[in-house]
Amino acid sequence: MKHGKPKLNPIGGIPIPPSSGTDSSDIPAPKRIDRKVFRTVFHQNTKYRDFVSGITPAINKSEGDGDFTIVKGTLYRASEHAKSPNGAALLIIDEINRGPAVQAFGGAIVAIESDKRLDPNGVARAETQYFELLDPDTGEIVEYALPSDLYILAAMNQADASVEPLDVAFLRRWEPLRLEPEEAALRAFYALPAYTEDDLPDQPEHANQALEASVRAWVAVNKRISLGRGGEYQIGHGVLMSDGDLQGLSLDEVLSILCIGWSKVRAHVEEVFFGDIRGIAAALNALDGPSFNPFRLTETTFADDLRFMLEGPSNLSEADIYSALRAFAQE
Repeated sequence: MKHGKPKLNPIGGIPIPPSSGTDSSDIPAPKRIDRKVFRTVFHQNTKYRDFVSGITPAINKSEGDGDFTIVKGTLYRASEHAKSPNGAALLIIDEINRGPAVQAFGGAIVAIESDKRLDPNGVARAETQYFELLDPDTGEIVEYALPSDLYILAAMNQADASVEPLDVAFLRRWEPLRLEPEEAALRAFYALPAYTEDDLPDQPEHANQALEASVRAWVAVNKRISLGRGGEYQIGHGVLMSDGDLQGLSLDEVLSILCIGWSKVRAHVEEVFFGDIRGIAAALNALDGPSFNPFRLTETTFADDLRFMLEGPSNLSEADIYSALRAFAQE
């Protein structure tokens, strides 16, 4: 039996097992058995009380109960679990830049760094940083520190134009990991070999040729997006990875699936270059691209001013998707 790095189990209760064969050096808290994942999504209405603790009106209260209750926020619950015997917690925060992150963390912002935590045995160190919170059990303001085996993973789209940049002092408390579009991942999903210099045929004879055109077109469109708007605006390979197995499908079935994925790519391009028709056309190789491209940039006038229009199908279909991909893929 081979042992290696832990692998993601999409339907498991935890994303990382407590051990992996004989080598557990790269697994967080390998000796902690009671492991639990906590999840939350930040949004504009996220508040400190939702994430740490705070007072909120009591709902469905019994007669004689108080009108208010103290909420145990996601960070507090994850922290308390990590403080329990053999406990370890992974807190996943999605869309962290869509909410008021600094306000949501509050005083906890000073305590999230690894060297500001309690030691693995739960004992305070000289460097341990405490912050005040409202104790949900007693209602008293207490000093609180985060445990060693609380792990926080946050995700965000840096290029999202609908949110404000995160505070620099907040960002430097995190270890950044940049995720890039990966051609190899898409090829592996499509079960395609590594790229070769072979030309794409005028018409696909089998499904793999259509999938090859999809990969090449996606790579080429991302290069143009990077040149026109910046690398952070590229679209990831996941948008073209359906939840079904493409192997064994007919050419028509694969073309139909590609139409769905590429409608999302097109929408992304139009959003990235919103208001810039020439930019959209350039990303889709419709400026000076091949004649078989179903998209074409045309010029007209309005009130004696020059205007540009992108002509082409409103929605890609099985009849034109391959020609479009072949055209997008050309340099």
